[in-house]
Amino acid sequence: MNSGIKKAGVGVGCLFLLAGFLRPSPEFSLGGYFKNFLVAFDPPEIFFSGGALYPDRLMGLVSSRLRLQAFLDISRRLRFSAAYDLSPRVQDPFLFQKGIFFTGVDPYGYRIADLNDRIFPREKKSAESFVVFQNLDRAVLSLTTGPADIYIGRQAIAWGSARVINPTDVIAPFALQEFDKEERVGVDAVRVRIPLGFMGEIDAGYVFGRDFHFSRSAFFLRTKFYAAATDISLLLLGFRENMLIGLDVARSIGGAGFWLEGAYVAADAFPRDESAAVHDYIRMSTGLDYSFSGKTYGFIEYHFNSGGARNPGNYLANLSRPSMGEGSVFLMGRHYLIPGLNYQITPLITLTAEVLFNLEDGSFFAAPLVEYNLAANVYVAVGGFVGLGKSPVSPSGSDPSAGPVLRSEFGSYAEALYSSVRIYF
Repeated sequence: MNSGIKKAGVGVGCLFLLAGFLRPSPEFSLGGYFKNFLVAFDPPEIFFSGGALYPDRLMGLVSSRLRLQAFLDISRRLRFSAAYDLSPRVQDPFLFQKGIFFTGVDPYGYRIADLNDRIFPREKKSAESFVVFQNLDRAVLSLTTGPADIYIGRQAIAWGSARVINPTDVIAPFALQEFDKEERVGVDAVRVRIPLGFMGEIDAGYVFGRDFHFSRSAFFLRTKFYAAATDISLLLLGFRENMLIGLDVARSIGGAGFWLEGAYVAADAFPRDESAAVHDYIRMSTGLDYSFSGKTYGFIEYHFNSGGARNPGNYLANLSRPSMGEGSVFLMGRHYLIPGLNYQITPLITLTAEVLFNLEDGSFFAAPLVEYNLAANVYVAVGGFVGLGKSPVSPSGSDPSAGPVLRSEFGSYAEALYSSVRIYF
């Protein structure tokens, strides 16, 4: 199967390049964008008994992304859409071997099979600093009928009304330190959406994991309805042999927007045994947002994660729990407060900022960004990630496998400064 997928990937790439020379028609359209990111990382000082986890130097990368998107209206009810990414990257060789952010998110985990993500070089090399990546990110056939809309193929699936942390969004969520949050990673799925009355629907589907294995797949049934001036969603989601029951409520209160999104996850529900209950967890996000004027928008969100550790010394041990891997949870603590701001400095310059406070260990993570609309469909931006808190301490004893002792969550995060250019066509 992998050989066939690789050959198909080459064919899809050639097809998109050829389509670039074709004139769009009413039935066919082609578009996309080009993005470039220049990033500098300052890794944290984390020591194992055997030495430092990260090199004692600044590290950087230059990453580009060319995305081609095609849409073909086969008939009045049938449409095919596809998207292919080509991403050359130059970066510190260490970054090709290990990441420098703690994350439990595997965005490509729900795919039956995939292209070889590397075009050049094909195999990993310990000293490499230049790689060209590819990603067939969309390939979906959509059928519109009277009672339902049906989607078959690689597509984006996401839920939740919370502004920063979405407890019900576990299929392919964005990690906290993601630079590019415009496009969700596509997953392989069959999905049916049935409209019900005013602003209501039933949404059901199956998301395929690697090689169709049930233990790597997911299925869901979600209903959305409108009652008492409130949008209400209920979700039943089975994923990687876990079961999630979710609730999402959103409404207006006195001119402000309000949301409450929560999820209870029964770990290892298929099959279920008594020991599995130890790893069950609850996640919840609630908050308010408000537009203070035509230029200023702000929000504040509280997040609770019962699967997190109360003591920073247990953060690393907690990484092996189902919530951190299978559940796509990337926060290691339990209680968080997240204020955010969007301010339009001029009609062409916008400032945005978010700060995540870990209320138990006193650390915080800030993500400021300034964006300038340079020309029509052209944007430039400068931003950063800053984590502040108590730094990790070296392990005690002579065990060479002993790990560091974390004293705060965000005090162990790398700091980053980046610039970006985005051009749409």
